[in-house]
This record gives sequence, C-alpha cells and structure tokens, in this order.
Amino acid sequence: MEIKFKKDIDKLKRVMTLKSVDLDESRDFQINLDDYTNEDKYIKISPRCVRCDLCVEECPVDAIQSSNINRIAQILNTCVKCEICAQTCPVSAVYIFNGITKSHEEEDVEYKITELNIPHRKVKMESININRNKCVMCGNCTKFCPTNAIKLRTKKYIEEKTGKENPELNNENKYPYIKEKLCIGCGSCAHLCMQSAIELKRELGPVILYNKINVDEDACVGCFLCEENCPTGAIKVINGKAVLEDEKCIRCRECTIRCPVQALELKPINE
Repeated sequence: MEIKFKKDIDKLKRVMTLKSVDLDESRDFQINLDDYTNEDKYIKISPRCVRCDLCVEECPVDAIQSSNINRIAQILNTCVKCEICAQTCPVSAVYIFNGITKSHEEEDVEYKITELNIPHRKVKMESININRNKCVMCGNCTKFCPTNAIKLRTKKYIEEKTGKENPELNNENKYPYIKEKLCIGCGSCAHLCMQSAIELKRELGPVILYNKINVDEDACVGCFLCEENCPTGAIKVINGKAVLEDEKCIRCRECTIRCPVQALELKPINE
C-alpha cells in the first residue's frame, strides 16, 4: 500500500509563520523553505490486535505497553524501530510504514507513505493445557482468539471430546475447550485468563535478519556516540574504533542516526 499527497507551499509557509511569530513581532517575518528531504519509519498496531502480548515479550527495549481486555498493545516513544514486533505478531497486526517528505522551493510539499513488507518469523503452538479447577468461566479467553480455537463448552461435551471423565466439573457450567488443530500459539487466551488457568508452550523461530550494519573504520573518529546510544550494547569503541557484536545487534539504526561522520550504515545483507 502506498499513499501520496501534496500540500501547497504557500499555505504551509503561512501556517509555519503563524506558529513561529509572536503577535507583537513584525509582520514582515517570512519563512524560507529550501530543498528538503526527510525519511522516517513509523510503526502502528492495528485494532486487529488479539491481546496476546507476544510483541511485548519479544521487544528488546521494553517499548510496547501491555494490552488488556479493553485496550490493544501500544508502541511507546522509546521504540527504536527494530521491526521485531512486526516479525513476531502471530496475526500480522503490526504495520511498518516508510514516510518520505520532500520540499522544493516554490513547489508543493510532497508526502509519501509506503507500507513495508516485513518477513515473519515462525510462531507455532507446541502444547496448550487448561486447569479447569482454576477457571471462573469469565469467557475472556474466547474473546480474541483469531481462529476460534477456544470455546466455552459443557462438561458432557468436554468428556466426549477428550475421552476422560471430569468429576470435578459442574454439569450446569461451561468451561473452556480448545481445538488444538486450530490453535496457532498466539497466547491471547493465556494472557487474558485472570486465573492463569491456561498454560501455553510455543515454538518461536529466530528473528529474520535481512539488514546489517557496515562499519567504516577509516571514517570512525571514536566519539562513543554509537556506544552510548545502542540499546542492546552491541557496539563498543575499542582502541578508538567502533566494533560491532553482530549477534547482539537488532538492526534498529540508532547508531547510524547518531554517528556524526556517517561511519555506520544500515544496508540489506545482499548488498
């Protein structure tokens, strides 16, 4: 998906002037816009979020606010845009957008927003178990299951499907029952269970690395800005030069943005 739109340069100047000038200043104040290009990445969680909080668990910098029955997970301002949340979301509810702003003197300002195609790591259910003695039959576990794998069922239904008697269950109540063939291991039911009655084990594949940080040792001036701003401690300045520990690097671009001499660059691995 790609969205483009333009804003009239004169209208933009008027808005900027109104925001920049105090009422008692001269009306001759003018805004000069030179040629300008800015590119940035934006991350948004869709309302389709199933409240599994897997993105919260996997975020390496704790930049996602936990979800609950009434609220989807939220990206915080401390996000470093490493894309791990988008790779991990079991229902692809995390979207990554690339935004480009271009300004040309005497022309319109152009904005372009493009959705990025992010690879998805493996998320698969290994086992899931319900302790129905803890269950209070609130139904929270069923509300956001993306495949309708979990439903509230009668004691008779559960015994017929499992082939096991459950004397501790009440005939008049309904309890959660999971069709394991439909379960994708997202963990929404386990996260929303108030009694921690659902235990899930999942297989989670490695983060897919398709970018890398290139270090230009000749350009590096050993200023320590990369080391100070790396959220995972993946880059250190040793003997006056930046040294990257690739296994710790989450490809977040913080070091490349901070480097004053462009000695660090995030590039596709195939380049």
